[in-house]
Amino acid sequence: MTSLELFYDLVFVFAITQVSHFLLAHLTATGAAEAALVLLVVWWAWNYTTWVTNELDLESTAVRLVLIGVMFASLLMAVAIPQAFGGRALLFVGSYLAIQIGRHTFLTFVVAGPGTIERERAGRILAWFVAAGALWIAGGFADGTLRAALWVAALAVDYAAPLAVYWVPGRPRFSERAWEVGVEHFAERFQLFMIIALGESIVVTGATTADLRLSFARAVAFALAFLGTCALWWLYFDYVARIAQRRLELAPERTRMARDAYTYLHVVMVAGIIVAAVGNEIVIADPTGRLPAREIAAVVAGPALYLLAHVLFRLRMAGTVSWKRLGGAVACVAVAASGLIASAVVAPVTTIDSPSAMIMKSWNRSAKCSTPTSHACSLNRGLPGTQ
Repeated sequence: MTSLELFYDLVFVFAITQVSHFLLAHLTATGAAEAALVLLVVWWAWNYTTWVTNELDLESTAVRLVLIGVMFASLLMAVAIPQAFGGRALLFVGSYLAIQIGRHTFLTFVVAGPGTIERERAGRILAWFVAAGALWIAGGFADGTLRAALWVAALAVDYAAPLAVYWVPGRPRFSERAWEVGVEHFAERFQLFMIIALGESIVVTGATTADLRLSFARAVAFALAFLGTCALWWLYFDYVARIAQRRLELAPERTRMARDAYTYLHVVMVAGIIVAAVGNEIVIADPTGRLPAREIAAVVAGPALYLLAHVLFRLRMAGTVSWKRLGGAVACVAVAASGLIASAVVAPVTTIDSPSAMIMKSWNRSAKCSTPTSHACSLNRGLPGTQ
């Protein structure tokens, strides 16, 4: 991983914070749907750049300049997020399209030579982005329900493109093997985005507490929010990330697995972390009050979504179901009922319990799983760290 990639990711620290604040400011069903769309757009911009930098020479001056340009457009996109469905809609979609179309125009006509597979690949991706771009721009000029419908359609086109392997009428179909995945670099990049999301949760926890009087109840809520974030980190980075990387190395259909498990499923984990951060902010702000239903939903939905994403991740990587994590997700949802009659501080205590319990159960196994290839981490057992 290069310093330029780390520098590029700084923009997405801000973008994730913007998504979190957007959700907190629009804590309704419509607001949650809009926040989800914004997150998916941010993720898609970052994800494609990660796939591209996996193959490019980042020491090249031209490549560096293009990546810095993409970084600037990403910053503009993040700036527009609070008013993405309002007065800055065109700035939001315009920046996004500048990232996607600009990057792949460069790949198609500058990096790749005529008649090469690289030009064919980049050109087909560019064609999909242009097709979706018409819907994005139309939505930017529309209002209300029509804007939302056009943007959902545009997002569907963008997210369907890899599943269709960028098929273009009149051209022969590609196989996923037309792309190569440098496993170590690729996995590290997605792991780093998880750190970005977790870091945003830490920042939200600290910033919220710093602006309020530190009562005993708030101090407890602050400590529980911190421990909850640590639990989210532990459940992924203890050794799930390493075992998943090892499985990706050995997969016969490596590109397809990378697409499914990292491109599509990691954003669900990130969403869980963001919602958990919003829940932490709600509880710290009023640790002893009775929360309305929508705020209780935010408090419990984050950990539940995160655990469900782990279940899906293991299912895709190992073909087995993590029943304990699935049970933890169900338990988090059950907390919502208790939250209707309990004080706000009860909800984070209960939602933290499921991840924390799994961490303690995995503690004794961590010494036996110091390397991905050890006997205790046999790949035949699925993702051993994923309970």
